[in-house]
Amino acid sequence: MACCLTEEQREQRRISQAIEKELRKDRRAARRELKLLLLGTGESGKSTFVKQMRIIHGAGYTDSDRAGFKSLVYSNVYTAMGQLMGAMNDLQIVYKISGNTGNAELVKCVNRETVESISSDQLKALKCLWEDEGIRECYERRREFQLSDSAKYYLDALDRLTAPNYIPNLQDVLRVRVPTTGIVEYTFNLPPVIFRMVDVGGQRSERRKWIHCFENVTSIMFLVALSEYDQVLYEAETENRMEESKALFKTIINYPWFQQSSIMLFLNKIDLLEEKIQKSHLADYFPSFQGAKGDAEAAKQFILSMFAELTDDSKTIYPHFTCATDTENIRFVFSVVKDTILQLHLKEYNLV
Repeated sequence: MACCLTEEQREQRRISQAIEKELRKDRRAARRELKLLLLGTGESGKSTFVKQMRIIHGAGYTDSDRAGFKSLVYSNVYTAMGQLMGAMNDLQIVYKISGNTGNAELVKCVNRETVESISSDQLKALKCLWEDEGIRECYERRREFQLSDSAKYYLDALDRLTAPNYIPNLQDVLRVRVPTTGIVEYTFNLPPVIFRMVDVGGQRSERRKWIHCFENVTSIMFLVALSEYDQVLYEAETENRMEESKALFKTIINYPWFQQSSIMLFLNKIDLLEEKIQKSHLADYFPSFQGAKGDAEAAKQFILSMFAELTDDSKTIYPHFTCATDTENIRFVFSVVKDTILQLHLKEYNLV
């Protein structure tokens, strides 16, 4: 029959076959690409997790890449000290070292958004403030105000951070806090599939943008900060962060878009929980907790059970305890997660 076709018809057939070939190619590529959507409240560790994927499965961070984080490290230093100084006033704690009122004024003069370096005078002021027993008392009461998790890490390392030719190391990069606004995607190839990880801002003001990411999601990776059981929200200082996380998780797992998506629950910041639980009793904030004061393992299992109770029998949740700043922990956990996702994906296409 082809010999009976006109030149125009042959050309139309050629174009049609070319289009069909591209469509088949696109369908095969779509099956190879698995979309992972990172969700959770603000400061649960989503962006840190993406950085770990870049370290473990991507290009990593070159000296040049890490040098680009230097100003952000300094911004985090001044933000942390600014938060502590503000809380000193709110909690009516006085400086114990004479001259620190002046040092506080000196530090306040620095623009946290544009800082590029820390001068010798600024370094001296920051160190003197951090050594002040009043600031340390304030730090011990950090659950009563908003303070970055990385505050102590950076303030303990001021000499290293201001050394000549300083370049941030991987831990410095992982601990930098920059609130995610908008949508950030990171793609990495793990044969036989390609993972496309989508990170979205967790603050309430950012969540209206989430719906743009809801199509064709292979797996939801929901992060919970275990250490936030005694903290309140940035956006609403009368609301408990853990309760907010529970409410968001319940909403997410019941969205119709995700009925075919697997749910990976990352109970993150186990290191901070283990430190905090020694001084802050979980039962003071969640009275149904029956474990002993200071029992980190009981606390972890209790928090897991609170989230598990939010699901129905038709939905399987795959929980993992994580420390997003620990590369080896994330390497191990994501290896397990990858295998789980691949098995579920193969079953979906009747390949196992």
